[in-house]
Amino acid sequence: MRAVIQRVTRAKVTIDNETVGKIERGVVVLLGVALADTQSDADYLAQKIVSLRIFDDMEGRMNLSVKDAQSGLLVVSQFTLYGDVRRGNRPSWSDAAPPEVAEPLYEYFVSKCRELIMEVQTGSFRKMMQVELVNDGPVTLMLDSKKLF
Repeated sequence: MRAVIQRVTRAKVTIDNETVGKIERGVVVLLGVALADTQSDADYLAQKIVSLRIFDDMEGRMNLSVKDAQSGLLVVSQFTLYGDVRRGNRPSWSDAAPPEVAEPLYEYFVSKCRELIMEVQTGSFRKMMQVELVNDGPVTLMLDSKKLF
């Protein structure tokens, strides 16, 4: 499972001009699910993301997690994180889990996040979405549940 996370001052997801998810200060999580992913990958990433100390404390140092800062998550499914462009110019999606595998794991990840923090908003799985965000910092990190060092 892969995630690109961005600390934001605000973000929203719209579908057909209707807002389906919106947060103020918090973290946008673009989440991709691979063929071999399991619930343990989702457990790891959910815990890691809500625990990352990427918000400033009173001294201006990144010492607070999204939980500590009482901020929210906006989780957006993003199968293109598994796009392979090593050959040719058209991405291959062979490493991405098919929707019938990816959607339950995406929903499981969201439920785990909701167990850990109060505000978790989402986009809509398998929908064309417009994601608007204001990256704060900018702070952007990439996480991969298979690269556990």
